[in-house]
Amino acid sequence: MKQILIEIDDALAEMLEKVAPTRSRRRSEFVRHAIRQALWDFEEQATAEAYRQQPDSSADAYLDAGVWERPPRSYKTRRNR
Repeated sequence: MKQILIEIDDALAEMLEKVAPTRSRRRSEFVRHAIRQALWDFEEQATAEAYRQQPDSSADAYLDAGVWERPPRSYKTRRNR
């Protein structure tokens, strides 16, 4: 795992101390989670923007309902012997 050093202002440090105190190991996990969430949000925004620039249309989609439906059940008739 890589280590990074960041500087934060006093107000942010105080808020961080309330939710993830230094003496517990929760701070690093909290920061990692926040970074993951921020990166996920960034990717979601980029995807949404791409769809805004080039929206899907029904003409672009190929749909064959037969592929998704179950074939009809064949019922065999019983013969009495």
